[in-house]
Amino acid sequence: MFYKTLIGLGLATLATSALAEGRDTISVVGSSTVYPFSTVVAERFGKATEFATPKIESTGTGGGMKLFCAGVGIDTPDMSNASRRIKASELEMCKANGVKEVVEVLVGFDGIVFSNAVGSPNIEISLQEIFLALAKEVPNPNGSESLIENPYKTWNEINPSLPSYKISVYGPPPTSGTRDAFAELGLEGGCKTYDWIKALKKSDKNRYKSICHSVREDGAYIESGENDNLIVQKLTTNPDAFGIFGFSFLDQNSDTLQGSKVNGAFPTFEGIADGSYPISRPLYFYVKKAHVGKVPGIIEFLTEFMSEDAIGQEGYTTDKGLIPLAPERLDALRTSVLNLESVQL
Repeated sequence: MFYKTLIGLGLATLATSALAEGRDTISVVGSSTVYPFSTVVAERFGKATEFATPKIESTGTGGGMKLFCAGVGIDTPDMSNASRRIKASELEMCKANGVKEVVEVLVGFDGIVFSNAVGSPNIEISLQEIFLALAKEVPNPNGSESLIENPYKTWNEINPSLPSYKISVYGPPPTSGTRDAFAELGLEGGCKTYDWIKALKKSDKNRYKSICHSVREDGAYIESGENDNLIVQKLTTNPDAFGIFGFSFLDQNSDTLQGSKVNGAFPTFEGIADGSYPISRPLYFYVKKAHVGKVPGIIEFLTEFMSEDAIGQEGYTTDKGLIPLAPERLDALRTSVLNLESVQL
């Protein structure tokens, strides 16, 4: 029934449009974190069906949304991967450019890891210590309720039990959903341990966000683009450095990288699934409803992506590090997509 309903919706719109003319390959942009999951589904889909293998591009979540929301037509992507939920401002941008209906698909979960090279000290760190290491402004060490420019140069200045070497962390740029999620879950998670800052969330939300999400710009945090492989290279050549990226990438490079224990929990498949690991986030992709049935294979690609074989409890994407949805939640997702329900924020 699911398949037939989607086919029906596609055929109904196909007859009224020439959108697919000139393009017979599905175009997907967006998150570098969702990229490996989307790619493996695309490869299997290309081999198992008569449709072309979808083209998957890693542009970052923010960059993908700009491309996706630019309009309707063969020059715009059909789908956008995202390592965070679409923002209200992005949805408004979509609507302003004629992308009136967007279907949201929650794929599964991922953790954001704080990692260094195998052979380096395997540290245990708190969210507060991560905030103190990377925030642009930090609470004054004298105990007053005031902020100062981040003065910390080495890890042991924050906590004597941490290594004595220079704070050097490679991470994603502002266009990345991983950066957004890390700011919200990692930096803010440590920031709000200070009660007087936490109180600002009610009295001055903009000030609170500025304090908790702003990253220092003095070289301690190094933006490494959307290519997580570059971070691996940097960490293997600099054993004193740390990197920030998705758990799936750590899982695929466990021979060279190790995850740090954060707030008492290691980044593991089980810890992310049960919520005990503190820096975990949902992963999504978004579908341009106006393209369904007009670019060949979208319906079938969606069917494959949401199948038990792909994102179920033992689906092949779990081999790439995806943390799957609970069975009942996946069933509800299928129902939502069956109806091609537009996202509501």
